[in-house]
Amino acid sequence: MTTTAVGAVSAPRRFPPQLLAGLALVAVAWPLAWSNLDPVHRYMFTPLWVGYILVVDGLVFRRTGTSLLTRSPGRFAWLFVASAPLWWLFEAFNVRLGNWRYVFSYEQSRVEYVALASLAFSTVIPAMFETASLYRSLPALSRERRWLALPLGRRGLLGVAAAGAAMLVLTLLFPRQAFPLVWLGLFFLTDPLNNLAGAGSLSAQVARGRWDTVWVLFLAGITCGFFWEMWNIGANPKWVYDVPYAGGLKVFEMPLLGYGGYLPFALEVYALYHALYRAVARRPADWLGFDEPFDAVGVTARGATATSDSPSRADGPGSVGRVDRPFRRSI
Repeated sequence: MTTTAVGAVSAPRRFPPQLLAGLALVAVAWPLAWSNLDPVHRYMFTPLWVGYILVVDGLVFRRTGTSLLTRSPGRFAWLFVASAPLWWLFEAFNVRLGNWRYVFSYEQSRVEYVALASLAFSTVIPAMFETASLYRSLPALSRERRWLALPLGRRGLLGVAAAGAAMLVLTLLFPRQAFPLVWLGLFFLTDPLNNLAGAGSLSAQVARGRWDTVWVLFLAGITCGFFWEMWNIGANPKWVYDVPYAGGLKVFEMPLLGYGGYLPFALEVYALYHALYRAVARRPADWLGFDEPFDAVGVTARGATATSDSPSRADGPGSVGRVDRPFRRSI
């Protein structure tokens, strides 16, 4: 038995129920998504990605004794709510850019399209954050990774935000030449403003030389990108790309160079989520866990320590003591 500093008791199951449910969903939804079974295949994107999310959440829970779902079911559900408008924002930019389009083999009303698309878009943030949590639980990525410190004062942060806004304007003015800036501008606009508002911010971490959350998000972005593109290849409906200057070699439907966009996209997801959470909840989103390091004995960067009846590996995961950041891992 393992006990946190605040007295909570956790005994992670070998096969958490969300892991089993997720595996079942993936096993059913994946073949149906790639089948010609009409109309069932039309509705499999969301169940498939909910399955992925539950699988990863279960793996995180097995490794750490906690997860986004088990730690706060309400805030976990809010990830889905926040995700749909986030991706609709990118769809709005794509009206001008025309970098991707959706292919349907059947007729669909506008109302049905918006409803089903919103459900599909609602899985983006949960998938990204669950994957980041899984990477953070790995020993090689669990600790602080310090590199070049980039402290910026108020003027510097406002300058970066202005540069981000300029990137977005250039994207809209010159869509064929400046389209990659949409994957940078939203981050550079939003993250410094989050920093100034006291919300979660990567620029605040980098100012102290902390780059570990950046690397974790990069890995989450490229991993989710792989699964998005892989599961898209046999789907109906599906998306295809028209990306200037990036034809050449493709991996699934995505030009190979296009996968680079998933790296800053992960940072944008993080920044936009924190901005929206701060605006709605009026406080920082300090419950995610993957944006704080922890060491092999369960001590968080905030200094809260865990207690355990035994420090041995056989006793299971160690723990941390703060309710909002109870991110733990096996030792």
